[in-house]
Amino acid sequence: MQTKESALTGMIDLFDKCFNFTRADEVKALGIYPYFHPISSAPGDEVIFDGRRVIMIGSNNYLGLTGHPKVKEAAAAAIQKYGSGCTGSRFLNGTLDLHIELEERLATFLKKEAALVFSTGFQTNLGTISCLVQKGDTLVIDRSDHASIVDGCRLSFGKVLKFAHNDMEDFERVIRSVRENNGKGGILVVVDGVFSMEGDIIMLPELVAIARKYNARVMVDDAHAVGVLGEGGRGTAEHYNMIDQVDMVMGTFSKSFASLGGYIAADNAIINYIKHFSRELIFSASIPPSSTAAVLAALDIIESEPERRKNLWKNARRMLREFKILGFDTGTSATPVIPVVIGEDLDTFKFWKGLFDNGILANPAISPAVPPGQALIRTSYTATHTDKHLDRVLEVFEKLGKKTGII
Repeated sequence: MQTKESALTGMIDLFDKCFNFTRADEVKALGIYPYFHPISSAPGDEVIFDGRRVIMIGSNNYLGLTGHPKVKEAAAAAIQKYGSGCTGSRFLNGTLDLHIELEERLATFLKKEAALVFSTGFQTNLGTISCLVQKGDTLVIDRSDHASIVDGCRLSFGKVLKFAHNDMEDFERVIRSVRENNGKGGILVVVDGVFSMEGDIIMLPELVAIARKYNARVMVDDAHAVGVLGEGGRGTAEHYNMIDQVDMVMGTFSKSFASLGGYIAADNAIINYIKHFSRELIFSASIPPSSTAAVLAALDIIESEPERRKNLWKNARRMLREFKILGFDTGTSATPVIPVVIGEDLDTFKFWKGLFDNGILANPAISPAVPPGQALIRTSYTATHTDKHLDRVLEVFEKLGKKTGII
């Protein structure tokens, strides 16, 4: 509502949008509001959600490392040695020897010259894109890219163009138009390796070939791909045997690495430039020692226990196959991220509530996270889900799917 003064003057109150936002309260009144519910247990394949034990199929804990004893022990030991935080940015007093060790390990693991660690994955995209792309440059991104890529583009001074999701013909049309319209500046193409809602994989060989044709650089966001794709878990480029052909690889620690933070890996000169010009790095407190040590321990496990990745894919392939047999629409998913398309927003919330009432926790995604009319239940699977977990998930989905007419 407007204040008395703003009503008299006809001026808009900045907070009008807040007072007029009622959609969340309306959904709460229906008893199907799915957001901001508390979890009161350690993350895992079963969690205590709103006081109830449920099977978790909504996390990004792909390798099941958040509860691994070695990861927890490493984090605890780091707190004992370094304390709880760094009290400063990487640029000044916030760089620990642990950060340097992690960056060197990541560079070696990803087969790049250097790596740089940020405080979050979101910040990594903001800080990398905004400092590299300047006035006169152009960004070309997939329409389904993550919000952090979109916001990084907004912070840059470059022109931003989008192409249809994973459509290489449209991608070439867009990038060709840049050069044909006297676009002599630099071009950075930024795509997700695995798309976080759709669960499909970028068509990297075609994309890189087209980018090179127009003298563009390529950055891949591997948040949902590292630890998952590739023979050694190095992500999308390894999956396609193209590690040397991707200029920059970004990732996050909040998924397969079971921690918090993010990184960018590239040639030495690129990383050195980002170190000295990225405002998001220079003016943010650095990743705490416990998180850093947890990533190092997780990296040890990723390198030494390939059977985790094999089990992850066994579970993912089974669920994708079974959902399709039941008649669910899983879109173009080809990874452990498997969407189940419901359609309308309220129907999706009701389906989510039905899952929860039956002991299953997944994530509802509505527009603008997905196109209007394409609301979905986002499911994701881990290396540590048991057959018993998956049997129960399929049983509940089949029951609800038939009850609601989805299948």
